[in-house]
Amino acid sequence: SDAIQAINRQGILLVFPMDNRKEPRSIWSELHPRKEMRWEWDDDGDTRVADLWHLRTELSLSNQVIYTKWFRGRATFFSREVFAAMHRLLGSRLGLSRQAKEMLEILEMDSPLSTKQLKKAADLQGRFNEAAYSRTLKELWSRLLIVGYGEVDDGAFPSLAIGATRLIFEDLANEARALSEEAARATLVRLLAGDSLWAKHYAKLVAAPSAEVRAKQDMERVAYSKPL
Repeated sequence: SDAIQAINRQGILLVFPMDNRKEPRSIWSELHPRKEMRWEWDDDGDTRVADLWHLRTELSLSNQVIYTKWFRGRATFFSREVFAAMHRLLGSRLGLSRQAKEMLEILEMDSPLSTKQLKKAADLQGRFNEAAYSRTLKELWSRLLIVGYGEVDDGAFPSLAIGATRLIFEDLANEARALSEEAARATLVRLLAGDSLWAKHYAKLVAAPSAEVRAKQDMERVAYSKPL
């Protein structure tokens, strides 16, 4: 409950701090202020690190907060209010790459799926396809079109279960759709500081060209580089 309250109070929190910096804020820094975090997993280590790792899974299944890898590929939790506003502004399917569209369609038919299950369904298995798989997930994470929802034991180490936002949080997706852009922006302005790393990351995503635009730019560069 303390972690959920912290997420709702801050709007967005990482699970673990980035190199023990003050910003962006994390669940660790909220629950253990002034305590430096060290990755110690042996019997003599700080058990709070492992406890928070397991708490991450519980929180993702709580339906009270939303787990993603939205910020620089790191474990990130949103309050429901901020997620709905952010999803309204970022959750467009326009301009998605072909692979991202196909992966989203897979997840919208069956969610959540483990890493192993999703790679097989998307035909992205094997080391050769690892970069394409990571790139496709990043595209969907950045638009909040997918969420993390528990874990699945499908190998030596449990993998994050990934689901389509529209299936896992249908109520929030509908709430986001009903918001006007003005109301969504007002929510973000109210809850996120304008010069925060969250706001800067959001602005970067908004300004980034779509996959379709990038593909066109790549083609233009190739054409321009050809000798006359």
